[in-house]
Amino acid sequence: MLQPDTIESQLPEHRSYLLRFARLQLRNDAWAEDAVSETLLAALSKPQAFDNRSQLKTWLVGILKYKVLDTFRHNARQVSMDTGDDCNGEDELDALLFKSDGHFAQAPASWGNPEQDLSSRQFFSVLEACTEKMPPALARVFLMREWLELSSEEICKELKLSSTNLYVQLHRARLRLRECLELNWFGQQEEGV
Repeated sequence: MLQPDTIESQLPEHRSYLLRFARLQLRNDAWAEDAVSETLLAALSKPQAFDNRSQLKTWLVGILKYKVLDTFRHNARQVSMDTGDDCNGEDELDALLFKSDGHFAQAPASWGNPEQDLSSRQFFSVLEACTEKMPPALARVFLMREWLELSSEEICKELKLSSTNLYVQLHRARLRLRECLELNWFGQQEEGV
């Protein structure tokens, strides 16, 4: 089990990921900073709540989900502006997956066992990169639905969308995610067979 001082020393390495996640959802730098700060404070105040049933990053994202939802509810009447930080998703994906000579930095795990791949850190790294590579509006809707687990009604109310528009955007997001995973994960494994 991780000791509280070990958790404290690992928090800074997760901050940038948490901040990207919060900014994508909240579209307001100040709100995102506050949500991440509250997440880190919650983790520091109750390190015993982390009982190694998941990775530290997963636990922190779980806390952040609730902080983002609280921020949505608290700031429901305020208008938020897009930060415009939508660039260089492709460069991050390339840096994550490929060496300068174009070869994989690390060969993907075998597709022979889907459960093993699902729990593989490498798969989740590719999944995370693919999600970040999505257009911001699609990524936001997808993350609200699949990661924050908001209902369709809550998403429609928050983003002022019709249910039809929401379903179209979710469909497009899933298609983009599927395409990215086929290119950057599953397609590479078929070549290795």
